[in-house]
Amino acid sequence: MAVIDDMKVVGGTGLTAQEKRGHKILIARRILAYTVLILVCAIAILPFLMLLVNLTKDSATLRSTFSLLPGDHFLANFQKVIDNAVGQTASKPIFRAMLNSFMVASVTCLTSVYIATLTAYGLYAYDFRLKKAAFVFIMVILMVPTQVSALGYVDMVTKMGLYNTYIPLIFQSLAAPGVFFFIKQYMESSLPMEIVEAGRIDGGHEFYIFNFVVMPILKPAMAVQMIFQFVASWNNYFLPQLIMDNSSENQTLPLLIASLESEAYAMDLGQSYMSLGIAIIPVIIIYLCLSKFIIRGVALGSVKG
Repeated sequence: MAVIDDMKVVGGTGLTAQEKRGHKILIARRILAYTVLILVCAIAILPFLMLLVNLTKDSATLRSTFSLLPGDHFLANFQKVIDNAVGQTASKPIFRAMLNSFMVASVTCLTSVYIATLTAYGLYAYDFRLKKAAFVFIMVILMVPTQVSALGYVDMVTKMGLYNTYIPLIFQSLAAPGVFFFIKQYMESSLPMEIVEAGRIDGGHEFYIFNFVVMPILKPAMAVQMIFQFVASWNNYFLPQLIMDNSSENQTLPLLIASLESEAYAMDLGQSYMSLGIAIIPVIIIYLCLSKFIIRGVALGSVKG
């Protein structure tokens, strides 16, 4: 029997009227949340899905029709990419550009994360007079956009004779305030100072303690930041555009992709989409292989206890 009083049990359900209303509100919120998440996922996946579909079609079909159904020109488009990418007369050396980007991204992610971790360890494990000022200074650098100092950096690189080389692309990433902040927060939640002090008592010098005692504890956080730094360097277009010559054999992958996009309607569209598909394969492989480190590192680094 239904009741009037909210605090009385609704007949046959075992719930009060207030609890029943709360349950309905909870269901409505979940439906709304899942609906929004599904829409966001669809918006994020649709461009990637269209890329996979378009790289299987020929240029004439891509120019005339729109369809989510795959075509039958996958092998033909792949062969065209190979023909234009291999050899001394390669017009679009995508594999050479991928190798250049891989080399720069690998060196960048290793050096930047190591230096940022060393810096974070210095501020975490040592007490000195300007400790707080140093932390504030690094955080201020974090808020400064890259574009602000880009022209001065390019002018310096040109005067030093490093234009059209990989060194400026690697050097500018050595100072990574974002990586420093993440690693320092992770240290505060996961690195007891007692472990560092025990290493000092046992006679270990500071670099030995850092490399063989501290770094193994920080492995999840460092792995996460290496992945992020690798992807950021792999996708970096702004600085290579200013430092690299587009016609040089040293050009990175984003520069080559930009040239493909600018010439998309003057060349085979199927070949262009196939080149884009090949270009994202390394990033996909890295995420599939190391995704567990991302989840573990973010989850542990977000809790301070």
